[in-house]
Amino acid sequence: MSPLLEIKELTTVFDTNRGRIKAVDNVSLSLRQGETLGVVGESGCGKTMLALSIMRLLPPNGSIIKGAVKFQGQDLLNLSAEEMRSKRGGDIAMIFQEPMTSLNPVIRIGEQIAEAIRLHQKLPAKEALALSIEQLREVGIPEPERRARDYPHQLSGGMRQRVMIAMAMSCHPKLLLADEPTTALDVTIQAQILELIGELKKKNNMAVILITHDLGVIAQTADNVAVMYAGKIVEKSPVDEIFARPLHPYTIGLIDSLPDGGGGRGEKYLKTIAGSVPGLYDLTPGCRFRERCSWSFDQCAVAEPELKEIATGHFTACWKTQQKY
Repeated sequence: MSPLLEIKELTTVFDTNRGRIKAVDNVSLSLRQGETLGVVGESGCGKTMLALSIMRLLPPNGSIIKGAVKFQGQDLLNLSAEEMRSKRGGDIAMIFQEPMTSLNPVIRIGEQIAEAIRLHQKLPAKEALALSIEQLREVGIPEPERRARDYPHQLSGGMRQRVMIAMAMSCHPKLLLADEPTTALDVTIQAQILELIGELKKKNNMAVILITHDLGVIAQTADNVAVMYAGKIVEKSPVDEIFARPLHPYTIGLIDSLPDGGGGRGEKYLKTIAGSVPGLYDLTPGCRFRERCSWSFDQCAVAEPELKEIATGHFTACWKTQQKY
């Protein structure tokens, strides 16, 4: 089965007063129908910019200078603005990090969902509003007829996130991008939101790109995982494989820092990764992780390692790992 989404060598840059930076650097990924791909990494590693590049929703100073984003074989980067608008919200939908900044504060909830339905399904206003109420019911919002008349500020954080999911699902997309969908929610609500996304994915045979900094979320929900660092993919593999046998030192550090006693090894204190992510303005030659890496050797300062397949379906960008295998 051919991929639903295939990203090849995607490079996204931002022009700033301090110069040009690469927020997404030569990223290649693929995703099949019904699959969940987890994208994980620290804040500022490029996860959100990857999603915004797929959606072609970059800020004015951002641009894609290289690569392809093929959805069902069609390169989204070659579409006109109007053609892309018809894809966005129809075949491809996105849930943003903070629903309070994504929802219009002066328009009622039901009307906001109905607007997306009218745009993509060409339905009359009354019918679109009725469907928006059904979407609210489907995502588990009680008394959807009443809630459809509410404004965003009248809902809790968890309810607003459910509204965002209802809006994203209103046109039955084939691909859903979920950018930190459980940020700022308590643990119980987080679990409910992840369960809801999983149920909708199964019901609609939908592909999902789940962006998060939480490896626990990845372990529960993803089929495959890509680890990003400073704009690049440093490791990708099936999710069970990456937890059983992480290969890149950054991935190992992330897993060791999980609050379960040092990556499941019964250690008393949490481990940390020394140092911080390098600034994208002043990247030096070589591996971007080397200043924080205990495995670093001379080659790491000379050239940047390419992402290579070490085992079936398991790729990593690390000179030391590639020497071992």
